[in-house]
Amino acid sequence: MATDLIERKASANPTKTFFVKTITKDILLEDCILDLIDNSVDGAWRTEGSRPMGLSEDADLSKYSISITLSPTSFRIIDNCGGMTLDDAVDHAFSFGRHATEAHDDYSIGVYGIGMKRAVFKLGTQIRIRSTFSDENKERVAFAVPINAQAWVANDTPPWDFDIESDMPLAKDGVEIFVSVLTSNAARAFESATFLQNLRRTIARDYTLHMNRGLKISLNDKPIVGWPIELRSSEEFSPLRVEYKDQVEVMDISIEIIGGMSAPPPDSSEPDEKADVDNPFGWYVACNGRIVLAADKNIASGWGVDGWPIWHPQYSGFLGLILFTAANPAALPLTTTKRNVDTTSEIYSRARPRMRDVTRKWIDYTNARKQALEEAKIKETQATLVSIYQLRKVDAVKLPALTAKAAPPPANVHYAVPVPRMRKLAQALGSINLAYREVGLKSFDYTYNDLVGDE
Repeated sequence: MATDLIERKASANPTKTFFVKTITKDILLEDCILDLIDNSVDGAWRTEGSRPMGLSEDADLSKYSISITLSPTSFRIIDNCGGMTLDDAVDHAFSFGRHATEAHDDYSIGVYGIGMKRAVFKLGTQIRIRSTFSDENKERVAFAVPINAQAWVANDTPPWDFDIESDMPLAKDGVEIFVSVLTSNAARAFESATFLQNLRRTIARDYTLHMNRGLKISLNDKPIVGWPIELRSSEEFSPLRVEYKDQVEVMDISIEIIGGMSAPPPDSSEPDEKADVDNPFGWYVACNGRIVLAADKNIASGWGVDGWPIWHPQYSGFLGLILFTAANPAALPLTTTKRNVDTTSEIYSRARPRMRDVTRKWIDYTNARKQALEEAKIKETQATLVSIYQLRKVDAVKLPALTAKAAPPPANVHYAVPVPRMRKLAQALGSINLAYREVGLKSFDYTYNDLVGDE
C-alpha cells in the first residue's frame, strides 16, 4: 500500500476554464485591441529588417496598413504586414506563453507570448485567424486557424491544440482576425460612441512614433492621425534631448530622453477640473516605439517620491518623453498589459534620476515665474513649437532666468465676526466650506473693485 502511494502523483494540470479566465480577467478590451495592433506592428517591423526604434532611425513604414472594423455584432482586424508563417503558427504563435529558449523578434513589442490568445478570448467565442505569407521561394502560402472558444474550453483533454486548415490567400501578405460572435462585454462596448472615441484617441497617441514613419491605421474606415509630440524652442528655451546606453543581464538597451516646455504654464495654479480631463502634460514612456505610459503625473514617473513634489497644476506645460529600445523585448521596463512601466526594473530605476533632473528645472522655473509673470510671458511667446524629431541634441534643458519683481509689503488685517455671519457670507461667495481667510480675501477684492476699480 505504501509503495502504491509513493508511485502515484498529484495532478497539477490547469483547466482551460481557469487558464482563460486568469489571462483575460485583468485586461481591458481596449488593451486587447492594442495587443493585436502590436502583433501587426511587429510584423511590419520584422519585414523591414527589425531595427531600433529611436528618433534618429529613418525606417519607412508607409507601405504597411492596419484596418480595424468593429460593431456590436463582430470585430475584424486585417493588416498587410507580412503575415504569420506556418512554422510560427505551429511552434509558438498559439502557445500560451513563450518558452525560455524560444527566439523572439528583434525590437518587437510582444514579450510574453499571450497577447493574441488573450485578446481573442476576451473579444469573442467564434474566431477565425487567417494568414498569408511568402515562403523562401517567394510562393504565397495561406492557412487559417478556426477557434470555437466555448467548445475548446469545455474539452480539457490534452493536448491543448488548435486545428490549422488551408485557406484562400488574402489580398496581400498579412493577418486577418475575424470574431463573428462577440462576448457580451465586447458587444456592449462596441456600440458605445465613447468607447470608439477613446480607442481612436489611444491609438493616435500610443502608436504616434510608428505613424510618424508612415504606418497607416484606420478604425471603422476612418484614418487615425498620429498625435504630434512637440516642444517649444527659442534662444532662451532649449528642450533636452540626450541619448545613452545601458545594460541589464547582458542585454543592451538604448535610451533617449526628451523634455521641456510644450505649452506655457497657466497663469493661475488653482486646479481646473475641466482642463485636467485631457491634460497632455507629464511624462511619457515608450518601449520599442510603443507608448506604454502617457501624461503620467504620479509615482510611476517619480512625482511625490524621493523628495520630488506631488504634481500640481502649476507644472502644466511640461512634457517629457523617455524611449527605451532593445533588441530583446524582455529587457524593456513594461508590464504584461503594456499600459504601464515596471517601476522595479533596474533599467527604469537608473533612468528616473535623469528624468527628475529635467522636472526639477521646470519646477524651479514655474516657481520663479510667479514673481516675474509679465517677463516670463514675453519670453514664452517667442518660443515656437518644434517636432521632437527636429530637436537638436542638448544634454541639459535650458530655461530663461527671470528677474523677480519686488512685491509691495503686505498689510495684515485682523478682526473677529460672528460665525453665522461668516458662514452666510461664505455661502454667498460660492461655498459654505470656504476657509475664513479665503472669505476675507474675496470680500476685500469685491469691496476694493467696487470702490477703487480693478487694477
